[in-house]
Amino acid sequence: MKFDTTTIRLILAIAEEGSISRAADRLSLAVAAASRRVTDLEDQLGARLFKRVPHGVEITESGNKLLQYVRQIDNLIDRLEGDAQALNQGLDGRIIIGAPKAVVIQFLAREIADIQRKYPGISLKIVEENSKIVQQLLRDKVIDVGIYEKKSGFLDLAKSAYKEDRLVLVYSRPQFRFPDGPVGIDDILDLPIVSLGKGSAVLSAVKRAYRSRGRLFPNNLTVSGFDTMLAMVRHGLGVGLMPPDVLRSFHPEDSLASAELEGDWHQRSYVLSCVEGHAQTQTLRNVVTELLGKPA
Repeated sequence: MKFDTTTIRLILAIAEEGSISRAADRLSLAVAAASRRVTDLEDQLGARLFKRVPHGVEITESGNKLLQYVRQIDNLIDRLEGDAQALNQGLDGRIIIGAPKAVVIQFLAREIADIQRKYPGISLKIVEENSKIVQQLLRDKVIDVGIYEKKSGFLDLAKSAYKEDRLVLVYSRPQFRFPDGPVGIDDILDLPIVSLGKGSAVLSAVKRAYRSRGRLFPNNLTVSGFDTMLAMVRHGLGVGLMPPDVLRSFHPEDSLASAELEGDWHQRSYVLSCVEGHAQTQTLRNVVTELLGKPA
């Protein structure tokens, strides 16, 4: 079976765009050539990856199952290209760190800047993914360091305590009103809640809150990022949950408000795990030491 980087990235682009022509345009390929690449790959795999629909293509059930392997291949290609570039530039090494958006905004961006100043010879890359995918990337050794929410952990790897945060309720003042003081679970369960999607620590926390009252979270308003969540909240479509530092990073207008939550279901602890194999040992140790705030 033969794979090439262009075909791998084409398959991922088609899955994202829902169109062979748009994916081909994105990769500067002729549509006929892109279509031939897809057909050739499907023939090699013995399975159809996409089916035609009136306005493009949809991924098939088989394609959806195989897409995870295509993503792994693409991640490994990116790893190879990046590591080779670091070596050619004479750098001490390259470390890839995976973390959720909330961690990047609140903690990691500042820490990466500090590490770059202290170790200018280390090339650092951040992969922003939810806690579940961060662990999958660690398992597949696509990243060297992974930071993820402790309660979402499923990996059998050593874990070090990293940081903690909490969620607050975010809402539009014109559409919703809450009493002064912390808001209880029972005050929000019947409200439309805008949540991050599958694998996110926010969704896990909301589901735990519902389960504590013997209920299932309807999960009708799912978004992929805090920026989209805030847009939905701004227009009164629901209330959101995010860390206060993340909310502040968006410089919210006066019509948006936040409220503290009762209990501890919204408290989150992050852990850090690392895998050896790709990165230079001392380089990895230096980065992890800085992230954990431990003396070298």
